[in-house]
Formats: sequence, structure tokens, C-alpha cells
Amino acid sequence: MHTQPFVPVDFILPEALEAQNFRLRMLTVNDLVKDYDAVMSSAEHLKQTGFGGDWPTGLTLEQNLIDLGWHQKEFQNRTSFAFTVVDLDESRIIGCIYIYPTLKDGYDAVVVLWTRPPEQVDYINEDILRKTIKDWLKSDWPFQSPAYPGGELSWEAFDQLAEKS
Repeated sequence: MHTQPFVPVDFILPEALEAQNFRLRMLTVNDLVKDYDAVMSSAEHLKQTGFGGDWPTGLTLEQNLIDLGWHQKEFQNRTSFAFTVVDLDESRIIGCIYIYPTLKDGYDAVVVLWTRPPEQVDYINEDILRKTIKDWLKSDWPFQSPAYPGGELSWEAFDQLAEKS
């Protein structure tokens, strides 16, 4: 767990991002039911894309509540940032984005993301979301070189990167 703020204390955190068909906003405990539905209905897709290894196998509603509380507290402490991806009408969660500090050489952040599988939502996927996030981080965040494992950089290549000395 990181205890130091990940961004400068005077940096004004972007609270949300409005895109054409979806919105990004802070993930909170209030998202429990919709988040759990999104995760569990996407379990096989998540495993196929390499996100989180075997996660969400064994995830319970209670454990998801703990995870959401953890993400929310880290966001408040500015040590990492979890955003939920929701339909514009907030009727369902369609994915998540996590921005973490990294010790990997050459990178100042790591961005991990997932969306529901294509059969559940046809207007967004990991590639579209990754492009949106790259543009957003470039324009509104202080990171110079975020890593995006699961995209052009494979999970395996990311895992093999040397750590900063």
C-alpha cells in the first residue's frame, strides 16, 4: 500500500470525464451492486484478457464492498485512483480504470482497465477506453509516461520490466 500522495498536493483531481457514450467518475461504495454485477457478468472475459489473473473467482458481495471501500479511501488519500465507467444515464457500470503508482523503470504510472465483453456492450471495449484514457491523462493529469499493460504493452512484457533503482 502506498502512503504518499501519488500526485502533487496542489494538483486538482479531475472528478469525471464525459465521453460520447459513457462517463468516468470515482468508484465508491455506492456502486456496490452495479459494480458486482459488472464484474461477475464479465468474469470469463476478464480472465481471457489477462486482467487480474484468476480474479474475480470467489469474489463475494461482501468482499467487493471491502474492495470498493479500499479504492475509495485510496482515491481520497490520493495514493491511487479508481474510476468506474458508467452509461451516461448511470443505469449500469460497464468497466473500471485503475491508476496506480509504479516502480517499473521508464514509467510514472500504470493504468489498468477493463470493460464488459462485446456481447454485453457494443459501443465500448478496452481499446476504445484505453485511447480515451490516454488522451485524458495527457491533457488533464501530471503523468509523463504511464504504462498500459494489456494494450500495446503485454502483461508479460510489463511484468518483466526492471524496477527503478
